Amino acid sequence: MERFFEMEGQLLLWIREVFASPVMDKIMIFISSLANKGMLWIGIGVVLLLLGVKGRKWSNRGLLVLLSLAFNMVICNLLLKPLVARTRPYDLLGHEILVRRLGDYSFPSGHTSASFAAATAIYAIDRRWGAAAYVLAALIGFSRLYLGVHFPTDVLAGAVVGILAAKAAQCLLEKKMHFNKTHLYINKI
Repeated sequence: MERFFEMEGQLLLWIREVFASPVMDKIMIFISSLANKGMLWIGIGVVLLLLGVKGRKWSNRGLLVLLSLAFNMVICNLLLKPLVARTRPYDLLGHEILVRRLGDYSFPSGHTSASFAAATAIYAIDRRWGAAAYVLAALIGFSRLYLGVHFPTDVLAGAVVGILAAKAAQCLLEKKMHFNKTHLYINKI
């Protein structure tokens, strides 16, 4: 297992060696900041809710995005991070980072999990917009590796947690609240 963790550290160093440049630093900091506190994704959910003032379908779509983010926050930030309590890579590897040091644990990546939760919800609503959201979610996950604040398994686990959180939210809305596909306009994934 120690060898596996060593390989993750080497992969992070390789990413910096291959991709690092002053321009790329700025791009990755910007991309990562899009998911700070989930604000971009929360904003999308709120906009969809507000669009629903005149039509119920948009409100339900916004509810799906926000509920996905809420489920994700509970699973990722309240359950898994404290349970696993994994140290950040910059604390273990001792390298400099381009963003401020973070006060929470590394596993799983909250930026990545929130992004994949929202992207999965958006994909369930509209596949074209969802595909774009998945691309952005993947870029956000990569930015967390580039910036050295997460290990690869943190990002991978974040993506899985986010997808599962969104699927749980979708199931809840479809079954417990008796919304069906025509009310939510959700595509099955």
